[in-house]
Amino acid sequence: MTPTTTARRAVVAAFAAAALAVPLAAAPAMAATPSAAAHHAGYGDQARLAYQKYVTVRVLKGVFEQGDTAVVDRYVRQDYIQHNPLAPDGAETLKNLGQAIHQQFPDAEYGIKRVISEGDLVLVHSNVVMTPGTRGQAVFDIFRFQGGKIAEHWDVGQNVPEGSANGNDMFSTVSWPRTEEPGPGWLTAYNKRLVTKAFEQLIVRKDLSALDRYWGAEYHQHNPNIADGVAGAKAGLGGFFEQFPQLKVTPKRVIAEGDLVAVHSHYVAVPGERGQAVVDLFRVRGGKIVEHWDVLQDVPATSANDNGMF
Repeated sequence: MTPTTTARRAVVAAFAAAALAVPLAAAPAMAATPSAAAHHAGYGDQARLAYQKYVTVRVLKGVFEQGDTAVVDRYVRQDYIQHNPLAPDGAETLKNLGQAIHQQFPDAEYGIKRVISEGDLVLVHSNVVMTPGTRGQAVFDIFRFQGGKIAEHWDVGQNVPEGSANGNDMFSTVSWPRTEEPGPGWLTAYNKRLVTKAFEQLIVRKDLSALDRYWGAEYHQHNPNIADGVAGAKAGLGGFFEQFPQLKVTPKRVIAEGDLVAVHSHYVAVPGERGQAVVDLFRVRGGKIVEHWDVLQDVPATSANDNGMF
């Protein structure tokens, strides 16, 4: 849910080409005692989702913080499909990339903020700081699992700006309860339907009345260019829609867990342009959207793989 401005043109870090590592402490509770069999159907859906989160964290931490390529052999398919335009396909590329990052940026910090999983997908929201003391990037990574292993990856990244129009940073949780963990699983289906409808009406159809219908009186904004609250969203998006009346937004995938719902979309402000890859993450409470984070990245003219960003 992000206006296209020069200040918000995201730049992918040269070494964020595959996926981003996160601290093991951020993994779900299951991570302390992982089971290689946990992804099998007999363990139940919640165990499988927890296993996928664990594997994601384990691979990324091992590869990018430790330069450990063995975790790729164990948890990543050899025919790993890459959608980051800077990286070719394949597990070997991921291993080489991880080693290069670890050697060049031994003090890099991959600050995981949120991890959610639904079906065969895992979404990770991170603050990636390659050099200590810098603001780094806001990044969303999406991974698809197949047979208990990571099979495919998409990502979107942008530089974290110095200031914000709303007083919130790009990562914190402001709405109550102030936790980064997703809410109860029984909320997932309802919240996913709600956000899908709200996104379709507001962003795809450009109908600002959706803000009155689906958004809560308490609404916290983390897009650094939009003011806080529903009034800020109306002003920011209203101006954006007027500036780009031919805006076309095409949702590609929706991932939800508990009270968190992410929409991965292709935004094209002007017909004929390549547009931007965007992930919008919404938090729902009591049947209303109460918080929003997003990251956007320009779609480049060329790519190291033939898969596109979507």
